[in-house]
Amino acid sequence: MRKPELLVPASSLEVLKTAVIFGADAVYIGGEAFGLRAKAKNFSGQEMEEGIAFAHEHGVRVHVTANILAHNYDLEGARKYFFELKEMKPDALIIADPGMFMLAREICPEIDIHVSTQANNTNYMTYRFWHEQGAKRVVSARELSLAEIKEIREKIPQDLEIESFIHGAMCISYSGRCLLSSYFTGRDANHGACTHPCRWKYAVVEEKRPGEYLPVYENERGTYIFNSKDLCMIEHIPELIDAGIDSFKIEGRMKTALYVATVARTYRRAIDDYLESEEKYRTDMEWYQEEIAKCTYRQFTTGFYFGKPDENTQIYDNNTYVNEYIYLGIVSSVDDAGRARFEQRNKFSVGDEIEIMKPDGSNIPVKTLAMYNEDGDEVESCPHSKQLIDVALSQSPQPYDILRVRNVQQSEETP
Repeated sequence: MRKPELLVPASSLEVLKTAVIFGADAVYIGGEAFGLRAKAKNFSGQEMEEGIAFAHEHGVRVHVTANILAHNYDLEGARKYFFELKEMKPDALIIADPGMFMLAREICPEIDIHVSTQANNTNYMTYRFWHEQGAKRVVSARELSLAEIKEIREKIPQDLEIESFIHGAMCISYSGRCLLSSYFTGRDANHGACTHPCRWKYAVVEEKRPGEYLPVYENERGTYIFNSKDLCMIEHIPELIDAGIDSFKIEGRMKTALYVATVARTYRRAIDDYLESEEKYRTDMEWYQEEIAKCTYRQFTTGFYFGKPDENTQIYDNNTYVNEYIYLGIVSSVDDAGRARFEQRNKFSVGDEIEIMKPDGSNIPVKTLAMYNEDGDEVESCPHSKQLIDVALSQSPQPYDILRVRNVQQSEETP
């Protein structure tokens, strides 16, 4: 049995450290250019160096995205970028474009190359092709079933690794090769500037009746015809391992630290439980399901893994997330008095009941006893995002613990 890698996204240095502490075997990140998440915070060169060092100190690998579909004018910048990465020594580069692949092989042959899902990897001959070019790993197209992946595993070299998405947002376009954003807004999804038009509300307009918007679906609110549910395979770890997948990839390089911590911690425990015993994995299933639902999501589906998706994998009446918990911040330090310092992300007040989310899987309800601003003055609340706050709680947290609070309004609305 192959022990799968848990590969977790990170949009910033803070989120990278969270992913590492909360159970990732590897993280994937993007620099300020040449990746497909231009709207993510991404990493400066200095942050990337610090992040790679932090991950390696904890025995965690770092993969860097360089998966744009390059034009001529991109290549000189990419060449310079690969020389910079050569000095930083990440563990792998994620690449889709053959030209970018050739540059990486020329400049930093010592760094593994993983072929991105953007390269439309749908059959075992494609995998063999990339193996002959020197690729260490190929990321499967999301359109593949587990049966197809299992056949690929049987027909490719054993040293060629398979990486597959197991959780997160699904793209309506084939392997993420989308032109909608470019057409509507001039922002190219294949250059990392996607505006996510698949989440917009659409209607039909007949050419001789301009201004008359007809709903695509029989519903007075119109329809979100491209809006897919999110992938979730927490209930299918055995099938994923049986298919021969080497790396379980979480989608979400634009997600918060709370999302990353929640998903990483839950899948970490599920994988480890199953490798210990299937009985333990089955027994703990309710915990996995409850925990994974505490991060933002759009309802869940198993995507293409068990056959072609049908009408039940789309959400037609809205494009909103389920969001049962609100992210407050990550504890950066704790002083001798037990007060936790963190950069606040959402407002809360003295007297509020909040929760400490710990890497070991425990969630500890605590009361907010006191709060202090940067100057040491006692305050009743922290209304301004990104304030540095010291907080006294009824139980002291530890560095890298996450503070969150239940979203009462969302919880009441969610069945």
